[in-house]
Amino acid sequence: MDMKKRIHLELRNRTPSDVRELVLDNCRSVEGKIEGLTAEFVNLEFLSLINVGLISVSNLPKLVKLKKLELSDNRISGGLDVLAEKLPNLTHLNLSGNKLKDISTLEPLKKLDNLKSLDLFNCEVTNLNDYRESVFKLLPQLTYLDGYDIEDREASDSDGEVDGDGVDDDEDEEGEEEEDEDGEEEDFDEEEEDEDDEEEVEGEDDDEEVSGEDEEEDFGQDGEGEEEDEDDDEDEEEAETGKGEKRKRAAEDEDEDEDDDDDD
Repeated sequence: MDMKKRIHLELRNRTPSDVRELVLDNCRSVEGKIEGLTAEFVNLEFLSLINVGLISVSNLPKLVKLKKLELSDNRISGGLDVLAEKLPNLTHLNLSGNKLKDISTLEPLKKLDNLKSLDLFNCEVTNLNDYRESVFKLLPQLTYLDGYDIEDREASDSDGEVDGDGVDDDEDEEGEEEEDEDGEEEDFDEEEEDEDDEEEVEGEDDDEEVSGEDEEEDFGQDGEGEEEDEDDDEDEEEAETGKGEKRKRAAEDEDEDEDDDDDD
């Protein structure tokens, strides 16, 4: 896909002035030059042209707000003076994987007063003796060269980003707050579950107590029934004893009557 068509697709029905970031990696440049990019992109802050076959950046429009430019894996060998002219507020420049051979080709970058970070990985210039010392001396405004400062301290992630990091930080903070809220909700749910479990256990204990009371009542009823049975047995025995005594008395009375008859 050529660069013009890619730019049209990247707009997605937006106007160029609405675009802050534009990524055109791996599309085709015509004759090694930038095409389709105009000064209408007045608010563009990040532009990426990785591996698009660039030989020259002479066709760059003036982009006053551009801060980060990715030009790695192209065939640029010079002509960097246009960068200071067209991109006065550039802070991050990646030229790794290009055809830069001499320190002198970097001299036009002296005019980029705000340049903080420069990447030249896999460029022949990095093979020169005292390469790092020479570049830092040539470009005193630089803080990082190839990701490290003059004391060989690695750049932090925030130093590698464009302005607007605060927005990302706010989003991260909001995400953390949401996570915290989710965590609190989860803890609350867990507490509710624990309370439910406790209630269930208490309910089971109550059921056990109730069943125990029922058993006691049943036992009491059984005991009372047994006592009543015993009383009935005693009454029957007494009744039988009474009958026996009556029979004995009747028999004795009969004997006495017989005796009386004999005396007569």
